[in-house]
Amino acid sequence: MKQSGNINPIKLFFEMSLRKSKYLGPLICVIIISCNQNKQPQQAKAQASSIEHTQLPIWSKSIPDSGLITGSETDNDGMVTNVSNPTITLYSPKGKNTGVAVVVFPGGGYRALAIELEGSEICEWLASIGVTGILLKYRVPDSGPHWDKDCKCHKDAVKPLALEDAQRAMGLVRFHSKEWNIDPRKIGVIGFSAGGHLVADVSTHYEKRSYPVMDEADKISCRPDFGMAIYPGHMLEHTTKDYELNPTIPVNSNTPPTFLLQAGNDPVDTIQNSLVYYVALKKAGVPAEYHIYAEGEHAFGLKKSNLPINDWPKLAETWLHTIKMISN
Repeated sequence: MKQSGNINPIKLFFEMSLRKSKYLGPLICVIIISCNQNKQPQQAKAQASSIEHTQLPIWSKSIPDSGLITGSETDNDGMVTNVSNPTITLYSPKGKNTGVAVVVFPGGGYRALAIELEGSEICEWLASIGVTGILLKYRVPDSGPHWDKDCKCHKDAVKPLALEDAQRAMGLVRFHSKEWNIDPRKIGVIGFSAGGHLVADVSTHYEKRSYPVMDEADKISCRPDFGMAIYPGHMLEHTTKDYELNPTIPVNSNTPPTFLLQAGNDPVDTIQNSLVYYVALKKAGVPAEYHIYAEGEHAFGLKKSNLPINDWPKLAETWLHTIKMISN
């Protein structure tokens, strides 16, 4: 096959593999990201080696409820929207591997995804502490409960697309756990804002897939072994009383251990969101740890600041030791 000088051989191999592969689930494609595509291949590969990650489409056949999201996927300064083809991207530890994996759900109000601040940056942090970070680029917009600007009211998704993607991702990670050097009994989730709601959603909706079973990965449990919900939202909808949990989050004694953290001055999702979830977890006898800070507002991610909330990743890592996910 004749190639022009502008064809990327890695991209070509990826595209040819997709055409030939019967099932996309087992296919692992390494995407090399380079800041300068005009550099010599050897030089570019050397400089990109520290940011090589494995990216996979999560649906091996047809995507359930496809067609509900239209338009071209766009990335506007780290905010991605119109995601119709969800993926997972693996960030494997460079050094010691604890065997723990965490699927990361970025926030964005189920309208967009803060793919860097609450996605790739979180995965890099997890990899630095020996945990495999797995970034889920789930479908948006309107894939979960969201604010509708036309009616100026909260609406539920027509179909729970984000939950479908989260359940599928959990099954895939367990299915491939051996080849990805992951302990299938130590796979958790972390989410921010709307992603925090998705943590609660998949932590309470795991007994049955919300889409038709497609392959062996869908026959494996999608229950997280633990969850971390950071400044979660959408926990107060469909309620009529103060401090009542959204009834679409049916917490019970089998809900996984959960870590909650939020700032008291959050102007987007008030602390009632995390508080009602914590109370429900405690009533059900689920091990839960809850941290509230006076300041920090919303969407702080891993941003550096002089506020005490800046140290939250250390608390989360300590908690993973406490629940025996990470060995001392």
